[in-house]
Amino acid sequence: MILYSAREILSLRTLQIVTLVTLIFSACAPPDSMEEEIVEPEPVSQEQCLRLLSSAAEYYKNKDWSSTSRVYGELVDLGCDKGNEEEVFQYWAIAYEFLGRFDSSEYVLLQGLKRLPDNVNLRKRLAYAYKRLGNPEKEIFEFEKLIELTPEDLEPLNRLNELYAEVGRYDDQVFVLQRMLKIDPNNKNAQGDLAQAFEATGKDPLDIYRRRFEDNPTNYSFGIDLADQLMMTGEEEEAVEILNKLRRSSGGSGSVTNKLVLQKLAIAYSEIDNLESASNVYEELYNLDRRDFKTALEIVKVNNALGNFGKAMKWAEEAIKIAPDNGETIGAKGNVYYAAFQDCRENFPTTDDKLVAAFAYNYFKMAEDKGQNRYKRDRIYLENNRDDLVFGKTDWFMLDEDVKRKGSISPKSECYAWVSESIKKDSSWN
Repeated sequence: MILYSAREILSLRTLQIVTLVTLIFSACAPPDSMEEEIVEPEPVSQEQCLRLLSSAAEYYKNKDWSSTSRVYGELVDLGCDKGNEEEVFQYWAIAYEFLGRFDSSEYVLLQGLKRLPDNVNLRKRLAYAYKRLGNPEKEIFEFEKLIELTPEDLEPLNRLNELYAEVGRYDDQVFVLQRMLKIDPNNKNAQGDLAQAFEATGKDPLDIYRRRFEDNPTNYSFGIDLADQLMMTGEEEEAVEILNKLRRSSGGSGSVTNKLVLQKLAIAYSEIDNLESASNVYEELYNLDRRDFKTALEIVKVNNALGNFGKAMKWAEEAIKIAPDNGETIGAKGNVYYAAFQDCRENFPTTDDKLVAAFAYNYFKMAEDKGQNRYKRDRIYLENNRDDLVFGKTDWFMLDEDVKRKGSISPKSECYAWVSESIKKDSSWN
């Protein structure tokens, strides 16, 4: 009989316990082949995938959004989206949009973008989902990605402009608007938004217009935009400088743009009371289109303001030659006489004053007969004060006999030296 010591007995028992535990755990662990069978889905045939894609398309066509989202989900689970990822994830997301489940649409699109990170349509839909979810920061992130993918597309730039304004990111808004104006320099909305964005940042909005023109000194559009902004902010002197640069670079061409430059330059000169220069610019503009009686009338107006009534009359008559049946040109001639009468008259009107007032009254009446009522108030004033202001029967009888024998009278004083018309004796003055 073999006898074991206590230590040996303890060692044998320990070995038995370890062996038993090992057998138990070995029995519980699945073989490698079984583990692979659980992870790998059963293969789906191409025919089954095509049927599912067809079903999803039919549900989408019939606006059955619940079934559409369900089938597209099955498609993805079965791996049938391969090769059709954009279509599957886009239409799956749209189905959730119609169901009002924009959080689900977000999830779907994020999964799609993992596979197609540069897909523009999926990013646009994701941005829309964030808009509906009221998450402007995430919407901004997506549009920032979009302008990297489509740098010439104004749509995402415009939306970013709106979003930056909404969240108060004005420096970023300025950057986006500058990009927009590089693509579309004549975008008036972007120009207006840019000025507002600059104001919001506390910067001078004129800086951007100055910088654009400095970088492109022959660009008429940029120069005109800068001049417009300068005029609006009371910087007429600088506006004149800019417009004169454009005027010199035009070489006197008769283009529409050059005409616009001259029109704005004349107005700018008028604003700073440099009326002589304004008149000269209007004359230059008229020479580009000698059929434009409106420009001739502007020359009349400027020279009336200068008190240069002889020149004003010359241009009033030029306007009448172009448009003889237009009440506006006839009224303008009457207004030259009326302005001269107001400027030259004595406290007690002289015969010459009354003669010029009569010319004004007659032309105002003719203008009204042609439908032009701009000077009606002045005509009524003269009519109501006819005895004191307008040459008439009583004034004729007060003339020297030598003058009356001529049958007509015209002004002789220096202030009216430019007047060439005369008043003839009326048959009722006998």
